[in-house]
Amino acid sequence: MTSSLKKLKDLERSLTVSIEKDLYQSKFNEKISNLKKNVKLDGFRKGKVPNDVIEQRYGGSVHAEVLNDLIQDSYPKEIAEKKIRPANTPTISMVEDNPDKGIKYNAVFEVFPDIKPKVSSWKTFEKHKINILDEDIDHAIQDILERYGDWEKVERNSAENDQVTIDFEGTIEGEPFDGNTAKDFKLVIGSKSMIPGFEDQLINKKINSDFEIKTNFPDDYFKKDLAGKEAVFKINLKEVQENVPSKINKDLYEKLAMEVKNEKEFRDEIKKRMENESVTQEKALTKDSMYELLLKINKFSAPQCTIKEQSELMRKEALSRIGRNPEEESDNDLFPLDTFKENAEKRVKLDLLFTALLNHYDLKVNQDDLKEFIEEEAKRYKDPKQFETWVYNQPNQLDQYRMIVLENQLVEKLDNDLKSKDKVINFKDLSKY
Repeated sequence: MTSSLKKLKDLERSLTVSIEKDLYQSKFNEKISNLKKNVKLDGFRKGKVPNDVIEQRYGGSVHAEVLNDLIQDSYPKEIAEKKIRPANTPTISMVEDNPDKGIKYNAVFEVFPDIKPKVSSWKTFEKHKINILDEDIDHAIQDILERYGDWEKVERNSAENDQVTIDFEGTIEGEPFDGNTAKDFKLVIGSKSMIPGFEDQLINKKINSDFEIKTNFPDDYFKKDLAGKEAVFKINLKEVQENVPSKINKDLYEKLAMEVKNEKEFRDEIKKRMENESVTQEKALTKDSMYELLLKINKFSAPQCTIKEQSELMRKEALSRIGRNPEEESDNDLFPLDTFKENAEKRVKLDLLFTALLNHYDLKVNQDDLKEFIEEEAKRYKDPKQFETWVYNQPNQLDQYRMIVLENQLVEKLDNDLKSKDKVINFKDLSKY
């Protein structure tokens, strides 16, 4: 058996494998002999049917089985021998399909890139530090009070931050479109739940009034057939409600699962939660900046097949978020795969680079670090020991935590090898990142 590997384009490869006729014939004869033992044909006793009769009747199917067996056996051996890492299942085509001359087939597939990561550069990543001001705490408390407040009906024109109940019907060039109507739709003006320009035009409208608004779908709107187009909406404003914020009291503490006794302790607890959130956000933003730098200094291609798989996964996630069943959803117009390609490629490249960096640093999961991480996670639960026991009996969850610990180890290594600069951001600006 011989083989040759050819580079087609970028990460696409073509492997041609030749199999000697003697090997083919040996496998073919073996299958015919095994078949002969059980074949029953009129005029012959079981096991006594001549080979030429069996070949005449079953030769085609036996030939197909032998070809399949030879390919299934030879392909992984040749891949292993040549130390190739295929990224997908190969497309097989026959080059020579003549038992008298031998068998030759061609396998076309993509390979994973061989990445030798660079971990030094004159460029820098940003280490984020989040600054919490008193006004940030005030704003956070006000948000909580409004979130846990009540909506009360009012008899006045609508204003920003009101919750309105509307019926609407939209058209584009006089024609309806998918999702163009709703009845008794509740919307908080200023929540940015709708396309830009929609909510602003609901301000200062009378209850029970009918009116029209015009606005454009964004150019990058996920439904390509609507992107950039002007829509006209007929609106009936049925009700206006304003928010009556909650009081800072025992009932609110219980709703927030806070063990505090007074307003000062409540404020301190809010600040503590914001500080904890800031630590998490600082790490995430710093890590993202670090990975962005690594992608800039490590240029490589990702397999198109893997990018497509990731795009399909992201599309399913998007469908699930809007309540659609990804397994039943067949309408590609809602979320075309191209919508996700750029982010999918980035995610695939980060995964490939992550693996290459783990190998570069020869990192393995530190069991003490894993144990410490799980213990810290357990502190968030009422019964920490019960949670720890559960984790150690959940292989998937344990693997997830192993990857987090590995990533923490990797980030620590990279922090030593890469240059950085500090970046201070205010808590109120977190939504921009």
